[in-house]
Amino acid sequence: MSDPLEIRTESERKSMRPTKRNSVLIFLLVTTMAVCATLKSISTIDLPGPTGKRFDYLTIDYDDHYLLSAHLAAGLLYVIDLRTNRVVKAIPDVPGAEGVEFVPELKKVYTSNAGDNTIGVIDLKQMKVIKKLPTEAKPDGSAYAAPFHKLYVSDERGKAEAIVDVEQDRIVKTLHFDSETGMPQYDPVARKIYVNLQDQNIFAVIDPATDEVVGRYNVGKCEGNHGMALDPEHKRAFLACEGNELMTVFDLEKHQPIAFLPLAKGPDVVKFDSGLKRIYVACYSGAISVFQEEDADHFRKLEDFPVQKKVHSLAVDKDTHRLYAPEQEVDGRPAARITVYEALSGQAATLR
Repeated sequence: MSDPLEIRTESERKSMRPTKRNSVLIFLLVTTMAVCATLKSISTIDLPGPTGKRFDYLTIDYDDHYLLSAHLAAGLLYVIDLRTNRVVKAIPDVPGAEGVEFVPELKKVYTSNAGDNTIGVIDLKQMKVIKKLPTEAKPDGSAYAAPFHKLYVSDERGKAEAIVDVEQDRIVKTLHFDSETGMPQYDPVARKIYVNLQDQNIFAVIDPATDEVVGRYNVGKCEGNHGMALDPEHKRAFLACEGNELMTVFDLEKHQPIAFLPLAKGPDVVKFDSGLKRIYVACYSGAISVFQEEDADHFRKLEDFPVQKKVHSLAVDKDTHRLYAPEQEVDGRPAARITVYEALSGQAATLR
């Protein structure tokens, strides 16, 4: 595990006086004596699919208390009842499923099927695929802009963003870029879609009202910005930089990075727990990097919490603050399961 580390914004770091810098050094020396416990494994969910096969994104349907998990290499979408931690259905015909997005008002799930370059439409009441929308190469992450009834899917290798009208289930526009597209997110406060342009280290902004690109901003020393999560309240984006293993905090108002934090190796999916003000980054090397947002301008790294190797995706339940992490191996042996973690905070997050 790494030591707890206080990270200040770039502007604060430059303006610190020597006495202030010394006080931060003392803080670091004191906190390196112990590591904060942030998570605790509480249960596992066995999955019916083949073992040793790669997983990808997962999300939560809060209406039905379902966890929706893509088993990429198995071509399955698991529907798991979170009240019982049991698999309700393993939905087939989603080859190479990567992104998973739930549209609550329509009771539909949309999968990004990299195996056949389609966007799958699943009727959750019937629990089956009812339509496929051909798209460009390797659809990956996705985001739903509810007020506009539009789904945005990053066609990663196609260097594009497919825009789906979910009421008609058709692609109404495709935006093309000069870069592979990483994870998109919808900001309900700014009413904008953000997309990582990971080859160019650029943060792009799309206006869902017009589906035009309205901004492109450099992410500083972040290389390969792929994963993304948002704190809309504080106007912050959290970017996983695959090229140099940094978690970048990006100011959505000033359109610039304000802090860079070290990650474990192989970062991918980023999640933000708005209740605990905690940022999680799943890392392929066998860790979840955990950070605390003290306020909009102050962040601390808590630890690299050890998990099974090849874990690179996760979901966070905003109500229970539990984490769900799919595992394709356990101690080097092939597996197909999801481990459930309880978040420790306050008095429970004791130093060990």
